[in-house]
Amino acid sequence: MQLTDTELVFMRSASSSLPARRTRRLAEQSARRARRRPAILTTGLAVALVGALAFSTVPAVQAEASSVSDRADSALTMTLASFTTSIAATPILTETGTDEGSSDMREALAAADASVAAAATVTSDIQASGLDVGEPDTSVDTAALEKAADRLDGADLLPAPLVLGLISDVSELVAPVNERVAGLRGSLEAAVAKKAAEEAAAAEAARVAAEKAAAEAAAAKQTAARSTSGGSANLAASGTSAAEAQATARGMVAARGWGDDQFSCLVSLWNKESGWNYLAYNKSSGATGIPQALPGSKMASAGADWQTNPATQISWGLGYISGRYGTPCGAWSHSQSVGWY
Repeated sequence: MQLTDTELVFMRSASSSLPARRTRRLAEQSARRARRRPAILTTGLAVALVGALAFSTVPAVQAEASSVSDRADSALTMTLASFTTSIAATPILTETGTDEGSSDMREALAAADASVAAAATVTSDIQASGLDVGEPDTSVDTAALEKAADRLDGADLLPAPLVLGLISDVSELVAPVNERVAGLRGSLEAAVAKKAAEEAAAAEAARVAAEKAAAEAAAAKQTAARSTSGGSANLAASGTSAAEAQATARGMVAARGWGDDQFSCLVSLWNKESGWNYLAYNKSSGATGIPQALPGSKMASAGADWQTNPATQISWGLGYISGRYGTPCGAWSHSQSVGWY
């Protein structure tokens, strides 16, 4: 016999034992649900699922409410199982793993270590050089990069999705550190090059000054020698003609212990070179003066007046001949053979 809803409600209210059993059943169901659900996920997922079911249907009777609760338990169990399976299937990144994610982690850590080391090195190099690189602050801030690298280094054995963000953080922080290091290294190299150029210029200036001082000393010595040698050398010092220059040369040749034969060779040699003209100048080669010194400034070693004094030119020319050919006849023989001496 099928009972109507009114009769069913009446019979339930008339029975004094039914409410007690219903209360116990609900309590047992609640206890089972509490044992099955993790405490941290029960509240959020159960509320979300029950809320969603509440919006989709409104139970008409208490029995339907119990069925909804059972379905929520089943859905929660399936959700937790799916989440656990997903986590278990996720690859784990390790420092020795051969998967792509593990390789990315190792590369990011290696890049971070290299950047931090380069930063320390360039700062140390600048301090050791003692040079002004044009920047008041030569340090490199690596604090953020080191902190990110420490976080990534401690994240091994975590699922890949949780580590990929840490890898990205490290990679992004490496770039500005490397850029700063490159800028400081370029500034240091420029400062080193500038110092080297300055030292080279100073060395060249010192060399030129030393040569000039040596030439002036030699000129002074030659002047003193001429002033004490007497005879034709003193008389020819003011002479500018070819004959006067030859007269000066004869005296200097004799003073060196050479005879007339050597003087004759000298006359022939310098007739060919300059015609004994102290102003002679070869435009094609730059050879200058009676002996055709190349360049003419060489004769400054014999006297500062080498451009205007035939005696100074002759003195230098005889020294050159003696040092290279031994005698004027030796120089003349070479000139006849090859066309120059």
